[in-house]
Amino acid sequence: MARWCYRHRLVVLLLWVGALFGLGFSASAAGTNYANVFSLPDTDSKSAYDLMEKAFPNTSGDTDTVVWKVDGGSVKDRAVKDRIQPALDRIAKMSGVGEVTSAYAGARGAAQISGDGRIAYAQLTFTQRANEVPKDLVQNVIDTARDAERGGLQVELGGQAIQRVQEPPQGLSEMVGIVAAAVVLFLAFGSLFAMLLPIAIAVFGVGMGLFSTQLISHATDIPDIAPLLASLIGLGVGIDYALFIVTRHRRGIQRGLAPEEAAVTALNTSGRAVLFAGGTVCIALAGMLVTRLHFLDGVVIGTSITVVLSVLAATTLLPALLGLLGPRVLSRRQRRRLAASGPEPEGVSGMAARWSSNVQKRPRRIAALALVVMAVLAIPVLSLRLGATDQGNDDASTTTRKAYDLLAEGFGPGFNGPLQVVSESGDTATLVKGIQSTPGVARVAALPPAKGVTVIQVVPKTSPQSKETDDLIDTLRDDVIPRAGAQAHVGGVTAVSKDFASVTGDRLPLFIATIIGLGFLLLLVAFRSLVVPLTAALMNLIAAAASFGVLVAVFQWGWGLDLLGLGKEGPINAFLPVIMLSLLFGLSMDYQVFLVSRMHEEWVHTRDNARAVRVGLAETSRVINSAALIMVCVFLAFVLSGDSGAATAGVGLAAAVALDAFILRTALVPAAMHLLGDSNWWLPAWLEKRLPHLAVEPKEDAEASSSAAEGPASVVHGFIRTADGEPVDGASVTLLSKGGRQLDRVTSLADGSYIVSVPAPGTYLLATTATSYGSRAAHVVVADGPQVYDVELAEGEVDAVN
Repeated sequence: MARWCYRHRLVVLLLWVGALFGLGFSASAAGTNYANVFSLPDTDSKSAYDLMEKAFPNTSGDTDTVVWKVDGGSVKDRAVKDRIQPALDRIAKMSGVGEVTSAYAGARGAAQISGDGRIAYAQLTFTQRANEVPKDLVQNVIDTARDAERGGLQVELGGQAIQRVQEPPQGLSEMVGIVAAAVVLFLAFGSLFAMLLPIAIAVFGVGMGLFSTQLISHATDIPDIAPLLASLIGLGVGIDYALFIVTRHRRGIQRGLAPEEAAVTALNTSGRAVLFAGGTVCIALAGMLVTRLHFLDGVVIGTSITVVLSVLAATTLLPALLGLLGPRVLSRRQRRRLAASGPEPEGVSGMAARWSSNVQKRPRRIAALALVVMAVLAIPVLSLRLGATDQGNDDASTTTRKAYDLLAEGFGPGFNGPLQVVSESGDTATLVKGIQSTPGVARVAALPPAKGVTVIQVVPKTSPQSKETDDLIDTLRDDVIPRAGAQAHVGGVTAVSKDFASVTGDRLPLFIATIIGLGFLLLLVAFRSLVVPLTAALMNLIAAAASFGVLVAVFQWGWGLDLLGLGKEGPINAFLPVIMLSLLFGLSMDYQVFLVSRMHEEWVHTRDNARAVRVGLAETSRVINSAALIMVCVFLAFVLSGDSGAATAGVGLAAAVALDAFILRTALVPAAMHLLGDSNWWLPAWLEKRLPHLAVEPKEDAEASSSAAEGPASVVHGFIRTADGEPVDGASVTLLSKGGRQLDRVTSLADGSYIVSVPAPGTYLLATTATSYGSRAAHVVVADGPQVYDVELAEGEVDAVN
């Protein structure tokens, strides 16, 4: 497949460009239809919602608030009323605004003025849900209300529709993430063209994923956070997958392969790992389905489609782009060095090799230090409290946060999250008296009944996110309502958030067990080992605990929130653990696959665990750390998204990836594998026979290695000569397997002769390079006996890559 895409590069590129523009045009024409459906069957808040929908079917539009405060005097003063009421009248006449309830509307409005007379509010109800209200209309409402401000009169607005308008422009976080990733890629590759390849793959994968999600939103319920999370994970995996393949491709060219052979080899090795890693990410995402939280179904669809398209782009579009670039995937300095000095020898030197050797020498010390660091970071997770963030967690400079604080100041902290006790039978008067006498209740008001349903508005004394409000909900459900003999349910946004957190917490163990179990089975089949998947599962749990510890410290305890500009501390969003764990387990599995697949490849060839772990770590740690650094940049950029859920997920995932790559995969995992020795690769014989075969590495390498253990089966020999028949002394001759592994390397003698060892019959790649001559690479088919193969080098072709 890689060879076909490489040779038909223009066709492949045109197909991808056509698909991207076609999907983009279709999505733009269809528009969006995102819907946040918090369906919580068998919960008390859902029963309350169903009753309210039956009794009050016309309250579906989004309700927002205009709040004003005077520094002196009262909001009832004529000067204040003459500025506020005309603004409210203009808002009421706007198309798309259903109703405006003013504080100046007689006895009904009097309840909307605070006790000291300095703060008042008006409620405006749109005719559509918050995500459907046109932003131009919302901005017009904000501008009209704010125009009423003057010295000593403050006007602020709150509500979901208002919050959408104050978010930064869509695409800002993605652009910042891409720019940051480009900088890291340029430092890693030193080549502008090589830097652009992973960016292009990510843009195609994420672009098509988002357009597809937008179209699917018309067929099923997709929450509005799904495209944000899809672009977050899509950018990360798209850039990372392309980075792994491009790195292997560049290494092949630097070791003497022709660009086409290097591309085929890269796709046949790293490309296989990318397919496997993408599958693990999708399986981890699909694990969210076991929670039966329908709100997350759309997230699974959007993110999985984006990951699949990113993998498809990395395995088809990328080889086509490599074909267009040819040798220019290397920097000019690397091309000059290759032409002057010939192919680089196989092996790794520098910091990665030194670190790998240190891990081999001191595995106990490094493992202990890594465990201590992760344990310390995981301590805050013991105080994890799930809940829901609201506009009280917005940045202090936003109008929604100011409106929230003004309402809390004027009407009490519980006013921003009133409870709704919905009664369908029983003595309502007794129930109201019982609620009024309950500790923690500030105000109670029973609305006129409709269709046999009575709604009792209950304002707690404490804020919606406080533990005391959660306890009050339990008291009403377990004690007050049964004692009154009423058939009633507690609803409202605060009660829904509490029920959502409870349901999520109850189903979290099953979810974790599912994704760990699936990951274990995949790694078991891929690496034919029991210990490797067990180690991976344990490491994933350690990474999850530490990353959630960081999340609690930042968002629940408030450490560094001001520095990040992320508003006020509060509980962790209830849906976040499920989403974060899915992404974390998927990404962790990626790094585990890339790291262990190289170790396994070396183990298959040498049966030396220490060498396998050392070589695998030395050859993959740099690219894993580069990939992780890119992920961290992309995820942290989502702090700029304006969406608190995406910002929290971004910070949490950035911390998780950093800890996973820099501490677990480059320190704890290899140290543990050194300590475990050959038992890393242990698998009972009865299980070996029953497991299906899933090759992460090319099959021919394994075949060659089995024969190599017994000694060379044959040889390839011949002469290196010029076109005039003159012998070439000192030419570098390298024999490689189809998978790109170097099997033997020699230098031609004074008469031009050479001889390389062949481990087994089969097809091999023979690459020849000499200073001042062009390089030659050709396939050689070896049968049972020695194979004679002469090479002719043309003098003057100093560009060894061509």
